[in-house]
Amino acid sequence: MPAPLHTLAYIVANQYKDSVALMRVAQRLLALPEVVNATLQLGNAANKEILQEAGLLGPEVRSAGPSDIMVVVQARTGAACEAARALAGEQLSGRDEAVGSPAPGAARGPAATTLAMAQARFAQAAGAGAAGAAQANIAQISVPGAYAAAEALKAVKLGLHVFMFSDNVPLEQEVVLKREARRRGLLVMGPDCGTALIGGVPLGFANNVRRGPIGLVAASGTGLQEVSTQIHRMGGGISHAIGTGGRDIRAEVGGITMLQAIHLLARDEGTRVIAVLCKPPAPAVAVQVRSALRAAGKPAVVLFIGAQVAGGQGRAAAEPPGGAPQRTVHTLVDCAAAAVRLSGRRNQEGVARDSYAMARRPRFAPSQKYLRALYSGGTFAAEAQALWARAGLRVWSNVPLDDALALPDPKRASVEHAALDLGDDQFTLGRPHPMIDQAARIERLLAEAADPTTRVILLDVVIGHGAHADPAGELAPALREARRIAARDGRTLGLVGFVCGTELDPQGLAQQEATLRGAGMALAGNSANAAWLAQQWVLA
Repeated sequence: MPAPLHTLAYIVANQYKDSVALMRVAQRLLALPEVVNATLQLGNAANKEILQEAGLLGPEVRSAGPSDIMVVVQARTGAACEAARALAGEQLSGRDEAVGSPAPGAARGPAATTLAMAQARFAQAAGAGAAGAAQANIAQISVPGAYAAAEALKAVKLGLHVFMFSDNVPLEQEVVLKREARRRGLLVMGPDCGTALIGGVPLGFANNVRRGPIGLVAASGTGLQEVSTQIHRMGGGISHAIGTGGRDIRAEVGGITMLQAIHLLARDEGTRVIAVLCKPPAPAVAVQVRSALRAAGKPAVVLFIGAQVAGGQGRAAAEPPGGAPQRTVHTLVDCAAAAVRLSGRRNQEGVARDSYAMARRPRFAPSQKYLRALYSGGTFAAEAQALWARAGLRVWSNVPLDDALALPDPKRASVEHAALDLGDDQFTLGRPHPMIDQAARIERLLAEAADPTTRVILLDVVIGHGAHADPAGELAPALREARRIAARDGRTLGLVGFVCGTELDPQGLAQQEATLRGAGMALAGNSANAAWLAQQWVLA
């Protein structure tokens, strides 16, 4: 029986880091010898509830406030816990580049401590003609959710658009903030907005793609990444990609940012085609979105991911005669392809399904019946469930489109066919997000490989800004080990995947794909084709 773990828990008072920064610190702690778990969370009610469910909300951190950091480390020795404490202290005390730092060529002074100071500094540098200086018009907000709306409102009153990475913002505050921004003709992207591309500049988790005539509006981070990268790989380009935050399409919010974004893209001379993608919106919002696209007078594409499974909300009505075309699609790659076609480009690549899929199907043992998808992006899990439901597969999930197929205990075991979003909060407690560190996903991969009923395992690999520096390199040894585990039991394991990214991303698309193929993974060119390939291997 293994020895009990040592647990160290404490509060770092009055210090804020956003969730990505805290995940990276946790990743570094987990790399220490003997450290088994490490979690760093802000002390808000939602995070305390997560710790409580995991049995980690001890008296040492229970009193933490929203601007405090709760640190919980589990290790095999007390010395390892103290080593983690020391490293966490070093990492948390490091200062990032200050908001409002002077533009290149501008004189440096004290760091700006308010949005107004930062805006004035940019204006001063621009007025002085400093090299590279420009007037700021977007504020990025990444503070505790309890304070985020107030800071965003300050930005709006300064005439700034807002990219709001912060989450745990009360819904009623989001509504008030967005209504005020709309009154002033400004956008609020978020809360909990992870991705945007504004004038070619990536915000949050985003990819390097060429500029072009296609404008995107998305209430889905990984969905926006997949569509934008597929457009790039088909030869098209992006004018702007505007994230809205996932709650924007709820009835309470009314699609405020989505409708504003459509209106802005309609007036933008560099945008000739508009594509909208999200999970099924509230019915009234769906109607407004389609009406706004018709009023825009530009060719448009609409993707309500999983609408045909989730009660049919947002399904397309008959297109009105005349006017600019409005195409309804059902997959992310089809959204990209339709947008590229409407933009006038014809030499698309990677749209057809992989012709070698059936020819390369492994020989499976009789016990191997089930498909297990281990996604890092929730949108990919939703898209796959919709595709597999249309093929007649009952697929269980921790983020189900059909509530009747909710996994009873997602962290313990899969049930029959399963599609997991391993980036969901229940899996990232004590671990960084799988786009940053795949340790938790690798553990699940090896567990699924040891299950004699597993036939195919499907994985996404997301590259770009904010992601792991070499996710394929981290994953490849685990893929080989998974195949060895199955082989020892006389089975052949099917490994299917895809890479979301471009050759312009720091990790390099071709290099990532080559590494995964070398580890025995069958690669599809996009998320939908990967789901189709896995489906064929399961149904054959």
